[in-house]
Amino acid sequence: MGRILAIDYGHKRVGLAVTDPLQLIATPLDTVHSQDLLAYLKAYHLREPLAALVIGMPKNLNNEATDSTPAVVGVVRRLRKEFPGVPVHEVDERFTSRMAHAAMLAGGLSKKDRRDKATVDKVSATIILQSFLASR
Repeated sequence: MGRILAIDYGHKRVGLAVTDPLQLIATPLDTVHSQDLLAYLKAYHLREPLAALVIGMPKNLNNEATDSTPAVVGVVRRLRKEFPGVPVHEVDERFTSRMAHAAMLAGGLSKKDRRDKATVDKVSATIILQSFLASR
C-alpha cells in the first residue's frame, strides 16, 4: 500500500504532508518552493510509491473561488498529467492556516516557531491530509 501525500499550495511555498505506509497517520513532510514541486514529487514517488495525492482547494467563506484558486487548478491539471496512475483528490482548505496556528500553540511551539511560515504550511498540509483521511 502506498502513501498518500497532501499539498498545501501557495504561490511561493508549498507545504507537504504524508501518511505512513498503512495510510493511518498524517505527518508533516517538507516545505518546497512552488516551482520545485513537480520535481520534488517525482523524486519522492520514485523512493516511496504514492497511492494518492490530496491538494487543498482554496475557497472563501461563501464557497467561491479565491485569487489563489486558478493557480491550484493549474497544479491539479499538471499533477494529473504527470502522475496518470495516481488519483488526485481536492479538499476544502478553508481555515487550515488558522487551525495550524492553533495546533502549534496547543503543541507548545515557541512564538518564533509559530511565526515560521514554512512550519505553518507543513502543519496546514497535515490538517488537509487528516481531514481527507477522516472523510474516507
